[in-house]
Amino acid sequence: MSSQSPFGGLAPRRLGAMHIVFFTVAASAPLTVLGGGVTTTFAVSGSLGAPLSFVVLAIVLAIFAVGYSAMSRYVANAGAFYAYLAQGLGRAFGVSASFVALLAYNAIQIGLYGLFGYAVGGFINEKAGLTWHWSVYAFIAMGIIGLLGVLKVDLNATVLAVFLIAECIIIAIFDVLALGSPAAGSLSLDGLNPSQLFNGTIGAVMALGIAAFAGFESGAIFSEEAKDPKRTIARATYIAVAFTGIFYAFSSYALLQAVGPTGDTGIAATSAAAGPGALFGTLGALSNGFMADAAVVLFATSVFAAMLSFHNGVARYFFALGRERVLPGVLGRTGVRTGAPFVGSLLQTIIAAVVVTIAVVSGTDPLLELFTWLSGVSAVGLVALLTGTSIAVIGFFLRRQTEENLWQRIIAPALAAILLASVLFLIVTNFEYLGVSPESKLMWILPGFTLVAAVLGLIWGLALKQVRSDVYNGIGQSATDRLEVLPESTYATL
Repeated sequence: MSSQSPFGGLAPRRLGAMHIVFFTVAASAPLTVLGGGVTTTFAVSGSLGAPLSFVVLAIVLAIFAVGYSAMSRYVANAGAFYAYLAQGLGRAFGVSASFVALLAYNAIQIGLYGLFGYAVGGFINEKAGLTWHWSVYAFIAMGIIGLLGVLKVDLNATVLAVFLIAECIIIAIFDVLALGSPAAGSLSLDGLNPSQLFNGTIGAVMALGIAAFAGFESGAIFSEEAKDPKRTIARATYIAVAFTGIFYAFSSYALLQAVGPTGDTGIAATSAAAGPGALFGTLGALSNGFMADAAVVLFATSVFAAMLSFHNGVARYFFALGRERVLPGVLGRTGVRTGAPFVGSLLQTIIAAVVVTIAVVSGTDPLLELFTWLSGVSAVGLVALLTGTSIAVIGFFLRRQTEENLWQRIIAPALAAILLASVLFLIVTNFEYLGVSPESKLMWILPGFTLVAAVLGLIWGLALKQVRSDVYNGIGQSATDRLEVLPESTYATL
């Protein structure tokens, strides 16, 4: 690790479409979503609309993916949304997006340490008769992830693939058992009725639901390491969105049917009392203790895989910003033998360690506060990024002569921007349903972090324009832009 490669040294041509699909889906791995995100959604919102929310969000993101995938043919940058906004709206907006992305991905990655410590620590303590604090397990996972983060990216993809396949198998078994033994005696439309989603708690449901798609940007993040960026990224993005939407909707529906919709033993009450245990207890009742224990172990690997995927994404964001000297240039260093952005990886590990330590000292609940609140912060940042990227796609194609049609260039991105902005509004105005008191300042402070990050990034970008024009002119330009750019007068940029 002592030797370092020059800037821009990510390992090229290592990842195929399925590698990137594994990174994307593993960022919100099925057992993490079902055992952590879905049960938390039922617990904090009391809404039965989680299954339908995955379908709605998948449709919105599929529309977003039209313009996003079209632009990915011309832009390859480990900073992904950062480069998209820089080339579509202007360099200062690109820096603003990068600050929001760093906040959003660090938030969800660190929040998952709370979920991991709560669920895995509780299971191991019970089985081994230990009394270790949840943070012990979180820090152990943090150390292992920090090590993997500085190794070869294709090794990381292999680890994620093994975990992902195993947990998909266990969830498929659960789905069959659950749908075969519904609590009400027969299957119902609970969870699929629009009235159960489109009510006062929709913002909370959408906030935790969008977290299941939080690895959406992975395709673009790993574009510089893809074997064929012009085709691989679009293919991986569509596969990941389809799989995530269908699989999670089906599995959360199966969980709802198996536990039951209402009452003291209904899904909301059970999830509030048991957290991930709502899933594992139900599986144990439907099968046997061994199957439930195996599911808990795979849940641990699922959360671990998600943390590893987000860790790699954050490290590459730091790398992209360091390479272009938007942030200190040392972040643009990679290992000679591994091609991994190890400085960014180490920085992400340090940030996570600091935040988890603060949570421990302050007595923060690892599940209902650390995980839930940071998932909400991440959701606000992610949807803001998706909205901005949709607008940037339009700006990008307005200034370039390409073969894409009007649907890809203008209509789909504009529709996506409107839909995503609506989702963002619902999340922010319903933040109280994420376990934050309406009277608490956190009601506005937590979602406000995204606005602060965006403003600070914009200010920093404009400052670079004034005092470091050489850096400013290079923002987002490591991306592969092979098109003739029309005169600046055709579109206003900073």
